[in-house]
Amino acid sequence: MWTEITAWFRDLDPVWQALLAGCFTWSVTALGAAVVVFTKNVNQRMLDVMMGFAAGVMIAASFWSLLAPAIEIAENRGTPSWLPAVVGFLGGGAFLRIGDKLLPHLHVWAKSPEGPSVHWRRATLLVTAITLHNIPEGLAVGVSFGALAHETNIGMESTFGAAVALAIGIGLQNFPEGTSVSVPLRGEGMSRRKAFWYGQLSGIVEPIAAVIGAVAVVAVSPLLPYALAFAAGAMIFVVVEELIPESQSHDNTDEATLGALVGFALMMFLDVALG
Repeated sequence: MWTEITAWFRDLDPVWQALLAGCFTWSVTALGAAVVVFTKNVNQRMLDVMMGFAAGVMIAASFWSLLAPAIEIAENRGTPSWLPAVVGFLGGGAFLRIGDKLLPHLHVWAKSPEGPSVHWRRATLLVTAITLHNIPEGLAVGVSFGALAHETNIGMESTFGAAVALAIGIGLQNFPEGTSVSVPLRGEGMSRRKAFWYGQLSGIVEPIAAVIGAVAVVAVSPLLPYALAFAAGAMIFVVVEELIPESQSHDNTDEATLGALVGFALMMFLDVALG
């Protein structure tokens, strides 16, 4: 049964694969948000470890699944190996920075909102922050599956397993993101249903971004190494700007750091073993 499902998924068009993988990562966000159904509070130490874990996964994915393939593709095409990696990486970071400036949002650990001044509810601002930072995760998944459309002419072994490994890694680190939205809202008095709704809503952008990323690289092959590095830069921006500060903002710095190490090791294992 499992073999048949795997074979069916593998035979799909890369864009459909990206859509389903994005739906998977979104579903794990919803699963994390569902924690609020069972409890009003989550131990802060556990949350910090989970956020550190998410940071480690994203750092490892940025190199093993995105930057390294971008460099290899550029080398095989005769392009300076550093060019797509540097340009795309900085472009991804700039994209998130511009989004932070233009879109009102509130980080869980922050005392005041960022971006333009608006009179939005706290719940909306929290969801906006996580949604904005979920865009690169969806793009990364979409670009990885989109690359499979060019595996015969990009000069490298772009494997189905590597794309699946990235989707699994992104999905795993989405669990604490869903929890980090729904639990604080529940703690402020919001109903379980509404807190869950806002928590899962933060991940709905991932299937959309995944499809956009897949369509872009399927249609324009030369864009592939730049798109891979772009997703990596955006993800590192999220790690440095949000996940690490949030995980280190309490008295659980050692535990959060160990969580980051475990997350990095797990994502590295997934990419090497499955890719």
